[in-house]
Amino acid sequence: MTELDGKRFFITGSAAGIGRGIAELAISRGARVVISDIDADAAERTAHDIGAAGVANCDVTDEASVVEAIAAAEGLLGGIDVLVNNAGIEVAAPLAEQSTESFDRIFAVNVRGPFVATKAAVPALKRSGGNIVNIASIAGTGGSPLLGSYCATKAALIQLTRVAAVELRASGIRVNAVCPGFADTTMVDRLRPEFEAATAVPFGDLVAAQQGRLGTAKDIAEVACFLASDRASWVTGSHYVLDGGLTASLI
Repeated sequence: MTELDGKRFFITGSAAGIGRGIAELAISRGARVVISDIDADAAERTAHDIGAAGVANCDVTDEASVVEAIAAAEGLLGGIDVLVNNAGIEVAAPLAEQSTESFDRIFAVNVRGPFVATKAAVPALKRSGGNIVNIASIAGTGGSPLLGSYCATKAALIQLTRVAAVELRASGIRVNAVCPGFADTTMVDRLRPEFEAATAVPFGDLVAAQQGRLGTAKDIAEVACFLASDRASWVTGSHYVLDGGLTASLI
């Protein structure tokens, strides 16, 4: 028996990166996982490679798509114990230069997406006494040049986590968030040139000075899986910072 034995996970944005890392670790610890992503081909490959229970893809900006995917996942698994809201996008631009369309898009994915998925999953989670893990960011706890709208979405997700935890507590549903720093993902790779241009410092040097090293998908998955487990039975409404000390340091 392992700590996630028999737990049934539905993870958005889980074809690659952090979402895939959470799926892999959960499966290794006894969980059954349904992969969900907007990239259907990548989702099928990931599900095959890691031994997932199935695939139920969705576009988190499309409420009907999310409702259908969660219903499909519940059918595949016989219920849902854990919803992981991982799907997210970034925009790197000064606020004064960012288009309104991209601002609306990032909120649609990073905030409205978890909101819609939470609503859709609550009936299943009430039946199972399950829980929700939201993948936020340290960007939600402070400001960063070029990431104004991203910071705003992750701050909103932390607040949604807190309120949902209070509102759903009587239903037996826990809700928590994970807030990673810079991690070794394709999203961070895309941000490297912008940060180097803005700071005139090589990105690797910036990371080494501020947080020691890049985080890994497994670093983040470890905390997400802990929060999903019964070991965290008295943890709700919390956001866990994983950043090698970046936000703790004044210099």
